[in-house]
Amino acid sequence: MDSLAYLYGKPTGTADLRSTTADFKVFEVLPFSPCGEGEHLFIKIKKIGLNTTAIVRYLAQYFSVKEQLVSYAGLKDRFAVTEQWFAVHLPGKQVFDLSDLVIEGVEILEYARHNKKLRIGALSGNRFEITLRNVTDINELIRRWHAVSEFGVPNYFGEQRFGIEGGNLTRAKELFAGKKVKDKKKRGLYLSAARSFLFNQQIHQRLSTNHFEQLICGDVMMLSGTQSVFLLEEVDQVIEQRLVDKDIDITAALWGAGSIMTKGITLEHELQLRESYPDFCQGLIKFGLKQERRKIRLTISDTCIDSNKDQNCVTLSFNLPAGCFATTVLRELVDYRDLTQRDFTPNDPSQKVVS
Repeated sequence: MDSLAYLYGKPTGTADLRSTTADFKVFEVLPFSPCGEGEHLFIKIKKIGLNTTAIVRYLAQYFSVKEQLVSYAGLKDRFAVTEQWFAVHLPGKQVFDLSDLVIEGVEILEYARHNKKLRIGALSGNRFEITLRNVTDINELIRRWHAVSEFGVPNYFGEQRFGIEGGNLTRAKELFAGKKVKDKKKRGLYLSAARSFLFNQQIHQRLSTNHFEQLICGDVMMLSGTQSVFLLEEVDQVIEQRLVDKDIDITAALWGAGSIMTKGITLEHELQLRESYPDFCQGLIKFGLKQERRKIRLTISDTCIDSNKDQNCVTLSFNLPAGCFATTVLRELVDYRDLTQRDFTPNDPSQKVVS
């Protein structure tokens, strides 16, 4: 991530992230509430010190089902306080009392049946409450916060997507070179890491050429709050104002099979990925991924900042859409040091963290 371009320039101030687990809080926001009946038992859990896959194992054991029958909307970090929904496929009308479901570091907040499976990405978004400590330049951080709150940041996939020291990308290269990966979830992580890397390179290229905020004929635009896209054939004041108003956003390719929607200069730049990273581009197609689009700008909402200059401490609160990374916001605010990295033993797979 250090090599990727910044929108507002690299911050000069530094800070410590996750000095304690409670300094990083994440709250899932579902677009619906469980209806009270159906084959799926939805369980809202508050967890500390455990990642999502650990909870899946515990729930599978408790309900005596296969892990594949336990679903969730998104992966959450181990080194955080998180509130997250899980669902267990339990056909029938049995009424459960989860008072005896005891897991260290876990609190059951609520549960109810629902008539549909909880699927990956089935979120409105996440709310974050993040405390930064030992902040060396609070004034700079506040100035950047106002700019980020007003316009947004590059919608990079965060460092968590790539694993410790980029391990998921290394595994992706091995996968594309022919190494067998039987575990479907691990294979999905490696494919996602490769695809995310290619997407980040496109944002980096636009920032490096001062085209991040500049509309280009041939761009593909996405309507706010939807996945609907259209080809930009003419740039005028109306379309520029819609970009300013966050009604539309420029997109970049999520690589896969199929035709690329862009035209002109934008198409040329996206096709350069095939020349620069042929193993990733060809590998993603081989494994069946399809061309999609993703916004290059990430906007935050419901923002709040609370600073304590006596303690060199700042707490940030904000909402992000599903699939977006809080660390992507933080990197534009301050040069942070994630203190959880001190606890990692690189060759210990039990300490790998996904988010």
